[in-house]
Amino acid sequence: VFPNVWKLIEPLIEGLPLIAHNKAFDESCLKSVFRMYRMDYPDYAFFCTLKQSRKVFKNELPNFQLHTVASHCGFDLINHHNALADAEACAQIAIKVF
Repeated sequence: VFPNVWKLIEPLIEGLPLIAHNKAFDESCLKSVFRMYRMDYPDYAFFCTLKQSRKVFKNELPNFQLHTVASHCGFDLINHHNALADAEACAQIAIKVF
């Protein structure tokens, strides 16, 4: 159940910014689950590697999908859509674009 899981996660990320490749989608999902469980959403600083990679690599890539940008940043995303693999790819992109 999300509230129980969140109690374990929250102390690990408290005070840290969140980063996603397509912030709008991920943040909306997170806010939705908070609403569903009637929990107050902590107003995290949230950064988007998709938006930032479009600025940094604007004419260098055929598209800005996670695996394309990750590859351009030197990360081989071999298990795309696995949460940990996608998070690692996003982290590698963030290191390059922020």
